[in-house]
Amino acid sequence: MSENQNLLAEQRRALILDEVRRRGGVRVNELTRKLGVSDMTVRRDLDALARQGVLEKVHGGAVPVVEASTHEPGFEAKSGLELTAKEDIARAAAELVVPGTAIALSGGTTTYALAHQLLEVPDLTVVTNSVRVADVFHAAQRVSGQRQGAATVVLTGGVRTPSDSLVGPVADQAIGALHFDLLFLGVHGISLEAGLSTPNLAEAETNRRLVQSARRVVVVADHTKWGTVGLSSFAKLEQVDTLVTDAGLPTAARAEISEHLRRLVVAGETD
Repeated sequence: MSENQNLLAEQRRALILDEVRRRGGVRVNELTRKLGVSDMTVRRDLDALARQGVLEKVHGGAVPVVEASTHEPGFEAKSGLELTAKEDIARAAAELVVPGTAIALSGGTTTYALAHQLLEVPDLTVVTNSVRVADVFHAAQRVSGQRQGAATVVLTGGVRTPSDSLVGPVADQAIGALHFDLLFLGVHGISLEAGLSTPNLAEAETNRRLVQSARRVVVVADHTKWGTVGLSSFAKLEQVDTLVTDAGLPTAARAEISEHLRRLVVAGETD
């Protein structure tokens, strides 16, 4: 980490979290030197990250939170993490969308960010099992009216999860009867061994149906999802056409992923 007193709080906290995860723990005095900020600023940052549940404060510093494979954070808890990365990913993913096509967006905070980027793409049919994603399009229509070229949104039914996705038999049946050109899939975790995974068993089955109904599968996931494994796997890496991620993904991981996927897009970088 470079010393920079002008880092935004969000950027500084992302650097702190990366350091904690990489090293397995850091001390406050180490962070003050690396970031060039005061002890009080670092402690406030650690307090904020601890409230988000992504690290644990200990005497003199912080350590990573070791989550069970069944732990499923709520939408609000996840929405405050890796904000810049998610926005970069959303912009890069939106460039893959062709006007007039049928696309699907799964639940998740990154697909939620993507939905905002798609509001100006004309004549889309959007299938989603995310209440939050559907609300993005519906809110835009309430503000601007039913403008020409506005997206047609199909929201599946189902049982609501902590991440505001709709899952279960009703969602599975609705998705199974549809076919879309492109699926944008948010994930809890992605790894070579487990593929794509989630802590929610019902959501895993719904995600399988989404993958089966799509001609092309695009995973949108920031670098912190790499190496994370949830309770249930729902797709192999070989079933993914494209992974859109951010520049925080390590070089070694990029090489591993490229061996299994047709295309890796790192937001902000050229192919």
